[in-house]
Amino acid sequence: MSSLLSSAFTLPATKTDHLSSISDKNHILQSFSHKKTYKYNSRAIKKSTIKNVVSGNGLFTQTSPEVRRIVPDKTQNQNLPIIKIVYVVLEAQYQSSLSAAVQSLNKTANFAQYEVVGYLVEELRDEKTYKSFCKDLEDANIFIGSLIFVEELAIKVKNAVEKERDRMDAVLVFPSMPEVMRLNKLGTFSMSQLGQSKSPFFQLFKKKKQGAGFADQMLKLVRTLPKVLKYLPSDKAQDARLFILSLQFWLGGSPDNLVNFVKMISGSYIPALKGVKIEYSDPVLYLDTGIWHPLAPCMYDDLKEYLNWYGTRRDASQKLKSDNAPVIGLVLQRSHIVTGDESHYVAVIMELEARGAKVIPIFAGGLDFSGPVEKYFIDPITKKPMVNSVVSLTGFALVGGPARQDHPRAIEALMKLDVPYIVALPLVFQTTEEWLNSTLGLHPIQVALQVALPELDGGMEPIVFAGRDPRTGKSHALHKRVEQLCTRAIRWGELKRKTKNEKKVAITVFSFPPDKGNVGTAAYLNVFASIYSVLSDLKNDGYNVEGLPESAEALIEDVIHDKEAQFNSPNLNVAYKMSVREYQQLTPYATLLEENWGKAPGNLNSDGENLLVYGKQYGNVFIGVQPTFGYEGDPMRLLFSKSASPHHGFAAYYSYVEKIFGADAVLHFGTHGSLEFMPGKQVGMSDVCFPDSLIGNIPNIYYYAANNPSEATVAKRRSYANTISYLTPPAENAGLYKGLKQLSELISSYQSLKDTGRGAQIVSSIVSTARQCNLDKDVDLPEEGVEISVKDRDLVVGKVYSKIMEIESRLLPCGLHVIGEPPSALEAVATLVNIAALDRPEEGISSFPSILAETVGRDIDDIYKGNDRGILKDVELLRQITEATRGAISSFVERTTNDKGQVVNVSDKLTSILGFGLNEPWIQYLSNSKFYRADREKLRVLFGFLGECLKLIVADNELGSLKQALEGKYVEPGPGGDPIRNPKVLPTGKNIHALDPQSIPTTAAMQSAKLVVDRLLERQKADNGGQYPETVALVLWGTDNIKTYGESLAQVLWMIGVMPIADTFGRVNRVEPVSLEELGRPRVDVVVNCSGVFRDLFINQMNLLDRAIKMVAELDEPEDQNYVRKHALEQAKTLGVDVREAATRVFSNASGSYSANINLAVENSSWNDEKQLQDMYLSRKSFAFDSDAPGVGMTEKRQVFEMALATAEATFQNLDSSEISLTDVSHYFDSDPTNLVQGLRKDGKKPNAYVADTTTANAQVRTLAETVRLDARTKLLNPKWYEGMLSTGYEGVREIEKRLTNTVGWSATSGQVDNWVYEEANTTFIKDEDMLQRIMNTNPNSFRKLLQTFLEANGRGYWDTSEDNIERLRQLYSEVEDKIEGIDR
Repeated sequence: MSSLLSSAFTLPATKTDHLSSISDKNHILQSFSHKKTYKYNSRAIKKSTIKNVVSGNGLFTQTSPEVRRIVPDKTQNQNLPIIKIVYVVLEAQYQSSLSAAVQSLNKTANFAQYEVVGYLVEELRDEKTYKSFCKDLEDANIFIGSLIFVEELAIKVKNAVEKERDRMDAVLVFPSMPEVMRLNKLGTFSMSQLGQSKSPFFQLFKKKKQGAGFADQMLKLVRTLPKVLKYLPSDKAQDARLFILSLQFWLGGSPDNLVNFVKMISGSYIPALKGVKIEYSDPVLYLDTGIWHPLAPCMYDDLKEYLNWYGTRRDASQKLKSDNAPVIGLVLQRSHIVTGDESHYVAVIMELEARGAKVIPIFAGGLDFSGPVEKYFIDPITKKPMVNSVVSLTGFALVGGPARQDHPRAIEALMKLDVPYIVALPLVFQTTEEWLNSTLGLHPIQVALQVALPELDGGMEPIVFAGRDPRTGKSHALHKRVEQLCTRAIRWGELKRKTKNEKKVAITVFSFPPDKGNVGTAAYLNVFASIYSVLSDLKNDGYNVEGLPESAEALIEDVIHDKEAQFNSPNLNVAYKMSVREYQQLTPYATLLEENWGKAPGNLNSDGENLLVYGKQYGNVFIGVQPTFGYEGDPMRLLFSKSASPHHGFAAYYSYVEKIFGADAVLHFGTHGSLEFMPGKQVGMSDVCFPDSLIGNIPNIYYYAANNPSEATVAKRRSYANTISYLTPPAENAGLYKGLKQLSELISSYQSLKDTGRGAQIVSSIVSTARQCNLDKDVDLPEEGVEISVKDRDLVVGKVYSKIMEIESRLLPCGLHVIGEPPSALEAVATLVNIAALDRPEEGISSFPSILAETVGRDIDDIYKGNDRGILKDVELLRQITEATRGAISSFVERTTNDKGQVVNVSDKLTSILGFGLNEPWIQYLSNSKFYRADREKLRVLFGFLGECLKLIVADNELGSLKQALEGKYVEPGPGGDPIRNPKVLPTGKNIHALDPQSIPTTAAMQSAKLVVDRLLERQKADNGGQYPETVALVLWGTDNIKTYGESLAQVLWMIGVMPIADTFGRVNRVEPVSLEELGRPRVDVVVNCSGVFRDLFINQMNLLDRAIKMVAELDEPEDQNYVRKHALEQAKTLGVDVREAATRVFSNASGSYSANINLAVENSSWNDEKQLQDMYLSRKSFAFDSDAPGVGMTEKRQVFEMALATAEATFQNLDSSEISLTDVSHYFDSDPTNLVQGLRKDGKKPNAYVADTTTANAQVRTLAETVRLDARTKLLNPKWYEGMLSTGYEGVREIEKRLTNTVGWSATSGQVDNWVYEEANTTFIKDEDMLQRIMNTNPNSFRKLLQTFLEANGRGYWDTSEDNIERLRQLYSEVEDKIEGIDR
């Protein structure tokens, strides 16, 4: 960079001053300094550099507006009037420009002196600052506001300015929320009619129109109106003209423009200056869009002219000018350029050029960058991109900035461009020091506006590249971050330029928990079969995959077993041995790991002398095994509240991939590894955050399950991943087997013979068979031999029938997905049936069950209720509706498939089917049933929708998208979530994103939440002697809230009796209490445990929750009607704190840490007793979020946490999609506090544990024990499920073992697992000799773990069984040990 700056060119004074001022100040920040010189969270800035600027108010933004106050010199021009200006802006880039303008006026103007003070909108959260703002307004002449888009702060500004508006001489508000825009007043011009008036100006602000075109229309209007208005005589027209000129001056932003702006307003509207002639010049207009380079003589409107200038530059080397240089496009904000706050842009341009890349930096004056992207980055003739990758330095969404976004328009432009799209961030609401010292990282509002929204456009890599100076408000480059950003942008661009044959790809698989039977773990994915499918495809495509084995099985053998045993490795194949010296040279942050792990090499992934990298290389492809966290087996480490750093072996792996193997890209294979969960800031990494150090400069592509957008988002933000979604396996109904099948047959007999003499006999057979199937825990069965009256028989049979139909119709993912193998049409039937079961009122689609219920004159919700109560005729009717739905949809799917079961040109077939009328397959099917009169029009709309869904389900783009990413192309973004609720998740192979965090909970989510909460409270009341629970302890998950648009978040709000209120833009930033009359019950207290991922994604919503709970605690209501207040007052008294602090109820992990670690302890059998697991939960989950001091991050408040939990009478979790249930993943029991609460309660009473199940249209609230039983029956013990798993081979055995281990987890945290579950599992997998041999031979390591889990369940007292069973398990364990030793030998 220095070589470029020392060329013949000299920067304008402001730039050189600024660049040198950075090095002069003691800004030895992490990001300016060499990597080795600092420790974690070092407060590297000397305090003296920012004296009086920062006040410890617990908020994110701690700067003081005093640095923006300019007071005229009292000794000069004492007789001139003093005019006071107060301004409020979103970002600080106007600060230096406006300050310069006012200082220049105070020196030169002979008509007035100016006092000015500026506030950043975020500073107004601080009560003290807000008071001083109100005070400043009391004697202000002019108020200016701009880009005020955060509702709670907009309301504060409106309330303060409104009081003084009539007294002030001028109020100018530039684009902001409507309620603030209405404050505008300039003479006769006002905007109080905003949104109602017919004038073109007001029409612009109508909600509907504020999409992409809004900014463009606004700019055109701003250019043309003054000319038109000039010739209209009325005052009104002249005032309107001056308002528009003001907007032009403001958007022009330079000190000169702002001087003339202040002169114009002063001369026209300040009474003290009436009659004084004040000359001002017209606004200097800049291009609305164009190309800007700090060394160029002007802004360019034409790409050719810019490139001509570039080719003649004297300061640039020939290499930079050559056609072979990589070309990077930059997107800039014009306001930073015109206000002279562009040194961070300059630094990026210089850094890219120093690294040999050409730069095309484009800008826009409005908030729509899609036009300029197409105009300047795409060759108009060939339509090919002129750039290899694009970096937006604005931080905003491509279209719409902080207001309304138009993502489809952005995606359309970026798909035309088709290159990687990176959105980097300048700090907006924090100074550099505030960000460095924050464990959270970026301010939550900036995360919502500048990380979450650009992700919806397909933006990646939210790297913070610029900081903010607390004094001048100017941005400055963070040089270490700029280096990384530029290197990564060039590396992504290189993927477009390199040939396939020379590209190197490192595929990374996971092994979790660490065991040889677990290499290649990923949710729902057959990893090795998928890798084999990917590599075969890459090989055919021209990639060098030399020596790829003949089959996926052979590939497993290659990676897992060391064939030559050249390093006599005990298990995995060693690909590389790294000496400690080499490791230290390649890994600059190695010394930071010593605090946790001692000196290298340590004892993980090491042979005592070297660090070992496990894996196998085939040509230019390396398949490596990511090391694990390393502390899974250490109970003491699992107890620490903050997670340990990565170990040396982990760091060595990534150093090898980047610097020795030399990967052009790394492909993380499946959900999920541990890289993105390493300690560091939540969002907006600095260079001492481990995910950032580990991934280094390698482009990261990550296959992620489509139904897990929350963890995928963590991978995007913390490990800079381009996440590509894959499908979960096709779902099927669980069906019935063994005794359950027999029960179903008995019930059929009962229905046809109940009125004959055999009725009583059949009922007693039903009761005894139900007992044998252990249904007596779920259904209240009469005692054996008791006479049942004819009336009660139907009810007994109805309840058993309802239970087995619940089991039969439960959806399960069958087998494991293989990348590149979409489901066949018939496999898609169960998914379509479930898509058809939901009403979609916003799209005008009725659910299939509701259409059929109407046909027989019933309401589907009534049938669901009757079924749940066990009313036999309703259970039977629901079964008929379910069967008719399945049959009609199957007949539809059969008509769109060929002989091989593949879907063929669905659209043509659909058109013909939908045109048939009488021949429509679903009509033909229903004509033979009682539903033959179903509403045809509704069915036609529904099947039109289902046809679209079918196309999406069978589409295959997972391999295609991977190849696009590897070729440096743009991967189309799409939402993650549950395809049944939101078919837009399909087809997979999209760059998966979450949602705008401020958009939840939605109105629909609130409706569903009310239903579930009412059912939960009714159920608890019934189980609790008619008493409402005083406190419910519950969990909030990231993915669940994305899939359901905030249902579980809404449940918490409804428990405490508040409603969310959305602003003009549909964002939820405040709540209002519902009156006790309307609520009709007491407000229930809550203890909210947020997962680490929810904390990362929804910190704004944690803030909202905490504010809501504290507001409820302060309501003046009787304590027996407001349990939040009741408990907060008691706790405040005990702890000696105020009520607000005592009402702390929103908890999670420490920033940068995830999970309670109970799952790790259980999976690795590294725990002594349940007390130890409970201590882990308390030490890791007791970090509170405080809305009164949000900038402090997560603070440990264990005492309040324990006291709040001790009042809980119920624990509660949600299940919201069919493919993940309680025993499928370990997260659910990891977050379960049931036994812990019992230990904390003074009366030692165990709380009732409930699980809401909203996976079907008929939402249920069951006890935890009922849910565990349902899960065991439909998965672990169900032949359909385990045979589906075993058909996938090695990985399938592991899936079976995992379910059993997770069942033990539930025994450990809740004690809610029945003995028969373990007994039946033992009968199924161990006593059946054929089954035993199959599992043992397919994956001996996982089989060993299965035996160990059975023995552990018995040893810990969770399973009581015969001594023979235990003896057999011990004997098998020693046999399989020998077998494994033999294999490895």
